Amino acid sequence: MNFVRVSERGKQQFITLAVWLIGLWVAWTLGHWVADAQTHLLMVVAIGFALLVIGLVILHNWRAGFYFFLVWLLFEDLIRKYLGNNMAIFFAKDCLAALTYISLLVAIRRKQARAFHPPFLVFLSLFFWFAVLQVFNPYSPSVFYGFLGLKVDFFYIPLMFLAYALIRDERDLHRFLLIFMLLAVVISGLGIAQGILGPQFLNPPTLQHDIRELGSLEKITPLTNQIFFLPCSVFVSSGRFALYLVLAIIVGLGSAGYFVLSSLKGRVVMYIGIGTLAIATLLSGSRSGLLFSLISTLALFSAFLWGAPWRWGRGRRLVRVLRRSLIFASLGLAAFMLIFPTAMASRLGFYSETLLPSSSAYELGERSWTYPMGELVKAFSGPHWVVGNGTGTDTLGAQYVSEILKKPMPTVAVEEGFGQLIAEMGILAPFLWILWTAVTVAACWKVNRSLKETRFFPLSVAIVWYAFVLLFAMSYLGLDAYQNYVNNAFLWLLIGVLFRLPDLASRTSVLPAQPMRPSVSA
Repeated sequence: MNFVRVSERGKQQFITLAVWLIGLWVAWTLGHWVADAQTHLLMVVAIGFALLVIGLVILHNWRAGFYFFLVWLLFEDLIRKYLGNNMAIFFAKDCLAALTYISLLVAIRRKQARAFHPPFLVFLSLFFWFAVLQVFNPYSPSVFYGFLGLKVDFFYIPLMFLAYALIRDERDLHRFLLIFMLLAVVISGLGIAQGILGPQFLNPPTLQHDIRELGSLEKITPLTNQIFFLPCSVFVSSGRFALYLVLAIIVGLGSAGYFVLSSLKGRVVMYIGIGTLAIATLLSGSRSGLLFSLISTLALFSAFLWGAPWRWGRGRRLVRVLRRSLIFASLGLAAFMLIFPTAMASRLGFYSETLLPSSSAYELGERSWTYPMGELVKAFSGPHWVVGNGTGTDTLGAQYVSEILKKPMPTVAVEEGFGQLIAEMGILAPFLWILWTAVTVAACWKVNRSLKETRFFPLSVAIVWYAFVLLFAMSYLGLDAYQNYVNNAFLWLLIGVLFRLPDLASRTSVLPAQPMRPSVSA
C-alpha cells in the first residue's frame, strides 16, 4: 500500500512539474511575441486554442457545440481576412463539422438522438456516386480537383441529419430560429456600417492579393457615373454577403410568421431583422440579391395567405405579419434615406438605370437570359463535353488547388449552372442534377402541404422556397450559389428542420392553446 501511495504521489508531482514547465514555456514564448509585436502569431495561437475548446465541446455535447460551429461558419471569413487568407482557417469549419458528425453518430448509436431517413436519398446518392466516378476522369488535371468538388458539393449534406436530431421540440426550434435571426441582425448591421464607412471598416489595411479585389469592389452607375462600394460585411466578398442576405430574408419572413402564430417571445427581433436586412439588401449593390429578395418576399406573402389557418380564425395573424414586416422594412429604408441620402441614392440609381426597361442602360434581359444561354452554348464548344473534364475542374475554389499544385487552372470555366455541370461531368450530369433536385424539392413540398393551416406552415413554406430558389433559380445562373459554403450548409440544415416539423405538429394542437412543453431527451 505504501508503495502504491508513493507511486501515485510521484506521478502527481511529475504531472504538476510538467504542467508548470509547459506553462513557463508558453508564457516565455508569448512574451517574446508581444515584445517583437508579432500579433499575427498571437492571433493564430488564440484562434487555435478557441478551435480546440470548440472541438472538445462538440465531442462532449454536440448540441451545444453545434451553435459554436454555426457562429464559426458565419464569421470564419472575417478571421481569414485578418490572417492573410490562411487556408488552415478556411478548413477549420470542416474539421468542426466532421467532429459534429462523429459526435452525432455516437449519440444515434447510443439512442440519444433520432436518426433521419430522407425520401430523396436514393436520387441524391445517384448523383453523388456519379461525381465520385468523375473524380477519376482521364481528362482531369489532378484528382485533387475532384476531391475539392466532392467536398464543396456534398460535405455539408450530413447537416440535415444533424438538424433533424437537433430539433427535439419547439423549444429547440425557437432557439435555433432566434439565434439565426440575431446573427442575421449583426451581420447585416455590420454590412450597412461598412457600406457607409467604406472598405477600411472590417478589412485589414492590406488584404491578401487573392481576395483583395473581392473585398474592395466598386461599381459605377452607367448613366450618372456615381461610384459606390460593395460591402462584404464579415465575408471575404460582396457576392457571398448578397447570397447570405437572400437566405436570411427568406428564413426571417418564415420565422416571423411562425413566431406570431405561436405567440412566441422574440417577435420584435424578427421584425428588426427584416428591417435591417431590407436596408442591407438595397445597400449591397447586388442586382441578383435585390431581385431574389423581392421575388421571394412576394412569393412568401402569397403563400402565407394561401396556407393561413383561416378555418381556425388565426389567418388575420399572418396578415399582421405581412403588414408589420412591410412597416418595419419601409421605416428602416425611409430612416436610412433621410440620414444617408448619398449612399442610398447611388444604389437606387444603379438599380433603376440597369433594371428598368425604359433605361438606355437596361441589362436585365442580357444578364438573365442572353449571357447564360451564351455560356451554356460555350460548354458544348469544349472538346470533352460528352464525358466532361472531371469533378471539381470548374468548381468554386479551384484556384486554390491550382496554387497548391503550382499549375495553371483548367480552361473549362463556364458561367452557367448546367454548362458548369457539362464542363465538369459531361452531358449526363444536368439530367442527374435535375432528377435529384426535383425529387428533393417535391419531397419537401409534400411535407409542407401536410403542415398547411398549422402554425408551422410559414416556416415550412419558406424552407421549401429557399430550396427551390437555390437549387433551380440561382443554380441556373451559376453553381457558385449552391457551392458557396454558407448557403449550402443552411440548405441542408433547413431541410433537416423541415422534415422534423410534422412530428412537432403531431404532438400539440393545430394552433397554440397552451405553453410549449419542456424538452425531451430524444
